[in-house]
Amino acid sequence: MNGTASLADAIGRHDRRALAQAITLVESGLKEHQSQARELLAALPAPEQPALRIGITGPPGAGKSTFIETLGGHLINRGHSVAVLTVDPSSVVSGGSILGDKTRMPILSAHEKAFVRPSPSSGTEGGVGRFTREAIAVCEAAGFDRVIVETVGVGQSELRAASMTDVFVLLLVPGSGDELQGIKRGVMELADLILVNKADGQLEQTANRTVSEYAAATGFLQARTADWKVPVLAMSALRDIGVVEVLEQMEKFFAHVTKAGLLSSRRESQASEALMQALYEGLLDRFLRSAKNADEVERVRREVARGRLTPGLAARALIDQFT
Repeated sequence: MNGTASLADAIGRHDRRALAQAITLVESGLKEHQSQARELLAALPAPEQPALRIGITGPPGAGKSTFIETLGGHLINRGHSVAVLTVDPSSVVSGGSILGDKTRMPILSAHEKAFVRPSPSSGTEGGVGRFTREAIAVCEAAGFDRVIVETVGVGQSELRAASMTDVFVLLLVPGSGDELQGIKRGVMELADLILVNKADGQLEQTANRTVSEYAAATGFLQARTADWKVPVLAMSALRDIGVVEVLEQMEKFFAHVTKAGLLSSRRESQASEALMQALYEGLLDRFLRSAKNADEVERVRREVARGRLTPGLAARALIDQFT
């Protein structure tokens, strides 16, 4: 049995060390590792049961990590095993990331039925890592039936994060109507569930008012899931208020899309979109890394920076020259 086959076998036996090693392998940018990752993914055992993939997004300070810690505890108490893939934003200056999510989820990180894995976004749009989808597949093969993907934050590219999960949760904080204007319409349309966190103490009334504002706003939006009215709920992750109700709504959603055949069709569509995205990124990488192209790309980049060429025309010229 070769190395990747042995690793795949260990993952099937729920070996946590093998799981961590496999995710490191699929996230690696080295050409040799990418080849091994393809072999590994092909050798992975089929999941023992369908997993629910939960995407969670929200602005900084919304309490995403606290919510995941509390939600994960309830899932485990109900007999589930939970994998959490968190994505730390990479610095646009240094390219580094903090990767501190394990310290923000200490209880879940230490639980035998949970696995928490932070990864850098590496500049990838959508607040997810480039190989998050592959990491999800590895976690499911390891027997985790609830996989949570925490994204960097709210932005126009959240479509990418939503495109690899079954239920997409938008987590917000109590605020005024002005804050409602700051949440982009496209992000709200992606959400299957909208939560207003920190609904306790002095913020409880504000949270309830915020729920009413968002509930009214969703009435003017088209939900991404047929025959599903997006719930807007107040809750407090820190004090574990309303989290059980949130979990019940998630399970209700999962049952709805499964029974209606929407889950399988959504995943098929997601896989097709992922293929095209990976093809685009792979071709761009190969183009930019080619020594033959590098000098010309740099020359054209300087011309664009000086205003002598527009970006669109410059890109077209490079494509025509090298294809």
